[in-house]
Amino acid sequence: MLDKAKIMDANGIKRATTRISHEIIEKNKGIDDLILIGIQRRGVPLARMIAKKIGEVEGKDVPVGILDITFYRDDLSLLAEHPVINGTEINFSINNKKIVLVDDVIYTGRTVRAAIDALMDIGRPRLIQLAVLIDRGHRELPIRPDYVGKNVPTSKLELINVKISEFDGEDSVTISDIETVVAP
Repeated sequence: MLDKAKIMDANGIKRATTRISHEIIEKNKGIDDLILIGIQRRGVPLARMIAKKIGEVEGKDVPVGILDITFYRDDLSLLAEHPVINGTEINFSINNKKIVLVDDVIYTGRTVRAAIDALMDIGRPRLIQLAVLIDRGHRELPIRPDYVGKNVPTSKLELINVKISEFDGEDSVTISDIETVVAP
């Protein structure tokens, strides 16, 4: 898969997460009862980046949880016979808390729907907001992010590739075409 354009480099991701951090503080009038929940996989390091920046600004740590939505997906039967389970780690109550779900890319909205379902099985938050690094459009559900790093209009034949150093050795966002298999 060849990248056809670089949308963000490491500095661009840092600027976007910094801006999102400030917007979260402003919209929530501080950080009282605030929790960040990263959606496995790349939403987790992004949530940690945002939490770190909020901590620097507010002088107080924000709890970060990890949410695995694998069993809440509406396409579970279409995945591999043995899907990879990364695990949920939310070691605190989410009841009556302000939750900011964090993910790398929003596309159809189905991942976010699954994440909300998973959260509701854990507890009853006061409110749930959504922060994404990239909004690529093409929603199939009435879900929209509260905080967006960058809007990137795409065709359905394109992919957004978010690379995070924790998994990929670099921080960047690129766009590429979906490879199609041509019959002989």
